[in-house]
Amino acid sequence: MIRLLPILMMLALPSISFAESARPNVLFIAVDDLRPELACYGKGHIHSPNIDRLAKSGVLFERAYCMVPTCGASRSSLMTGIRPSRHRFVTYSTWAEKDAPGITTLNTQFKKNGYYTVSLGKVFHHPPDNAEGWSEPAWRPTGVSWYRRPENKEIHEERQKQGSRKRGPAWESADVPDDAYGDGVLAKRAIEDLRRLKGRSQPFFLAVGFFKPHLPFIAPQKYWDLYDHEDIHLPDNYHVPKDAPKESIHSSGELRAYAGIPAKGPVSDETARNLIHGYYACVSYTDAQIGKLLNELDRLELADNTIVVLWGDHGWNLGEHTLWCKHCCYETSMHAPLIVRAPGIDGGKKTGGLTEFIDIYPSLCELADIPLPIHLQGRSFVPLMKEPNQTWKDAAIGRFGSGDTIRTDNLRFTEYSDRKGKFVARMLYDHDDDPGENVNVAEKEEQKEAVTELTAQLHQRMGRDDK
Repeated sequence: MIRLLPILMMLALPSISFAESARPNVLFIAVDDLRPELACYGKGHIHSPNIDRLAKSGVLFERAYCMVPTCGASRSSLMTGIRPSRHRFVTYSTWAEKDAPGITTLNTQFKKNGYYTVSLGKVFHHPPDNAEGWSEPAWRPTGVSWYRRPENKEIHEERQKQGSRKRGPAWESADVPDDAYGDGVLAKRAIEDLRRLKGRSQPFFLAVGFFKPHLPFIAPQKYWDLYDHEDIHLPDNYHVPKDAPKESIHSSGELRAYAGIPAKGPVSDETARNLIHGYYACVSYTDAQIGKLLNELDRLELADNTIVVLWGDHGWNLGEHTLWCKHCCYETSMHAPLIVRAPGIDGGKKTGGLTEFIDIYPSLCELADIPLPIHLQGRSFVPLMKEPNQTWKDAAIGRFGSGDTIRTDNLRFTEYSDRKGKFVARMLYDHDDDPGENVNVAEKEEQKEAVTELTAQLHQRMGRDDK
C-alpha cells in the first residue's frame, strides 16, 4: 500500500500563484546515464558550458539521488512520484503503467490541468511513452544509424544477426556533424517544437530525453578532441572496496554486449581509458545539444516564463570499484545531477539539501500552481530553492536488486536480503572519512549503534512489506 504520510506536509506548503494565462511553460530535460561529473559540480576537467550556464541561472542540487539506478525503474518512479519496492520499479525495462496501474503520471497531471504535453526522445524507457499522458504521439528519432564509421556499422550488423543483445564497438569518433547521430536529430526536432508550441494558447510541458552519454560512447570527433587522451586515467579506487559484500559488486553485464569487450573479467587499461574518454565526449556532445535548446528559449523570448528542469536518470560507474555502468547501491550509481530554473526564484545558487527524485513531481506541480495528486510520496523542494541553506531532509532512500540503501548527511548504509527478506549482508561508508566508499565499516564495533539506527530507518521508510 502506498503511504500517504508526506501528503499533509506537502498540502501545507505555500503555492506560487499564476493567472491562468500566465502559467509557466516547462522544459523537462532528461539525460541518460549522466553522472554529476560536470564543471558546475566542481569537476573542472569536463567541458559542459551549457549545463553550467543553466546552473548559473537556476538552482543546482548538489545531493540529488535517484530511486533506482536503472533506466526504466528510475524514470517510472520519478514520473509517478512513488517509491520503488521489491515488486515495483525493479528493472531497466519497467513500464510505469504496469507497475503502478491507475497512478497519474507527472505529464498526465499537467495535461489534465491545461498543459499541452509533448514527449521527444527517451523520457519513459519504452516507446510509446505513456500515450494517454501526451497531447500528441511521443516521438523518437528513427532511421538514424548508431555508427557512422563503415567498419563499425558492419561489425554491429553482423553481431545483431547473432542476437539482439549483440552490439558493435563500445565507442566511436567520426568527423560528422551533430545531427549525424540521434541526439543531434533530437535537438533539431525540439527546437522546431519550441517554435510551434510558442504559438499555442496553452502553456506547454515539453519533455526532451537525450540518449547520450548512454553506451555506446559515440559522438562527433570534435567532442573527443576536447579531451587529451594522455590526461585520462583510471579512477584511484579501481578496486573492490575492502570488506565489501559480494552482492554489491556486479559483472558490468551491460558493457559486455559490445564488440571488443571481454565476456568476463577486467577490461584492459587502454580499453578503460577509451571508455572514459568516450563517456566524456558524449557528455560534451549532449551538453552542446542542450545549449541549442536554451539558446532557442532565449531567442523566442520564452526563457522568463519557462521552468527548466535538467536531470540525469541515475549515476554511472567509470571503473570505480571495478564497476562499469550503473546497477549498484554505491554513491556512483545513486547520485545524479539535478538543476532547476524557475520564474520568480533567484538563480545561481547551490543547495546541499538531500533530495530524492520522487520530489521532482510535487515540486513542478507547486512551481506551476497545479494540484498535487494524493498518491505522491515525495516532498516539494521549492522552499529549498528559495532558501538553499535551510535544514532539509535527513535521508534519501533507494534500492537496487536485493539491496535497500539509505544516504544520510554523511553516511551511506545498504542492506542486502534474500527473496524472503532475510538478512544477507550490509555495508556502511562514512563520507566524512571515506567519500570514495573504499572501506566497508558496517561490522566495526564503533559503528554498531549507527548500523542499528540506519537499519530501523531503512526498514521503516522503504517498507519491506510494501507491494
